[in-house]
Amino acid sequence: MPEGPEIRRAADRLAEAVVGKRLDSAWFAFPQLKHFENSLPGAVIESITPHGKALLTRFDNGWTLYSHNQLYGVWRIAAAGERPETKRSLRVALETTHTTILLYSASDVAMWRSDELHRHPFLARLGPDVLDPVLDAAAVEARLRDPRFAGRALGSLLLDQGFLAGMGNYLRSEVLFAAGLLPQRRPRDLDGDERRALARELLAIPRHSYATRGIERASGMREDYLTDTPEGFRFRVFDREGEPCESCGAPLLRRQDGSRRLYLCPHCQR
Repeated sequence: MPEGPEIRRAADRLAEAVVGKRLDSAWFAFPQLKHFENSLPGAVIESITPHGKALLTRFDNGWTLYSHNQLYGVWRIAAAGERPETKRSLRVALETTHTTILLYSASDVAMWRSDELHRHPFLARLGPDVLDPVLDAAAVEARLRDPRFAGRALGSLLLDQGFLAGMGNYLRSEVLFAAGLLPQRRPRDLDGDERRALARELLAIPRHSYATRGIERASGMREDYLTDTPEGFRFRVFDREGEPCESCGAPLLRRQDGSRRLYLCPHCQR
């Protein structure tokens, strides 16, 4: 599943292509959304923004398209009228005069009144977006002290979208390594320096990943999230089982944590 940085980069590309443009046509594969094919044309796309791993496409007529890629969904950009060759199932097509954005393979798609989005059952459960520029380390540290989260093992907490939206599996391994913490540690057992380091890395690592042009090649990662450019986000521990830790030289380990793979250094993380 894409993590926060990949979703936000995708939102940026979509927004650059169509935000501020008026819809000429809309198409939905879902019967319950078919009536929007008549009401959406003529509306202007005001913004395309992520919240965690969900994408919100807001129109100037008071409606917002909610979509969640889950494991297989993907947005594509094409010229108006074009439909690229693919084996994927088209779910949504939003077409402006020159450009179309196309959503394939996703099943979690809905239209909501913009002023009622806070009632969406998924969005209502999300914590603050880890890539929200107004989120600071003090606010993250406060959430680590919150009784709802303080007793949770970090390995599971860092995947909980109710704690920080947009975190994911590769980010979890990288954040714990950068903070020097093992996944079984709990926020309430950390000392002040450890908690501050964790709060700092919970912002720094996702933001650094977002700022790159994609992530370096790794097994099990979707091709459209990867890059071969020197600017790519480089893993320090993720997908590097058996390789020497760049800090101490100890062989890196792979564990299953919450049914997901997690990588760590047994010497640098305590």
